[in-house]
Amino acid sequence: MEIEGTIIQYLGRQEGRSKAGRDWKKDEYVMETPGAYPRKVKFTIFGDKADQLKCEMGKTYAFSVDLESREFNGRWYTDVNVYAVRPVEGGASQSAPAQGSVGGTQGVGESQAPFAAPEADSSDDLPF
Repeated sequence: MEIEGTIIQYLGRQEGRSKAGRDWKKDEYVMETPGAYPRKVKFTIFGDKADQLKCEMGKTYAFSVDLESREFNGRWYTDVNVYAVRPVEGGASQSAPAQGSVGGTQGVGESQAPFAAPEADSSDDLPF
């Protein structure tokens, strides 16, 4: 899956050692998606990729991500793990929705935000 966004915050690096004795590290960032209804998304770059994939504040990137949810003590947690980063030239325009910003298989012009309301019929003046 691919998502586009502008880096708005770097949350820092965490490092540790697993129960199996392996060292691990991860960098965490917050991005903001473009469009009429921008969303903030916290994501993680884990392992050796944390040294390879660096993001700069205020720059726009296309992120290839894996989504994973897990249950702990009856509550569910979702992780957004980045495995590839590509800079977006010129950044995202705030006046127009991003094309193909969500979902890796959508083509240009097929992008639609999740759970978006269908477009209203111009002959109907009701808001729903």
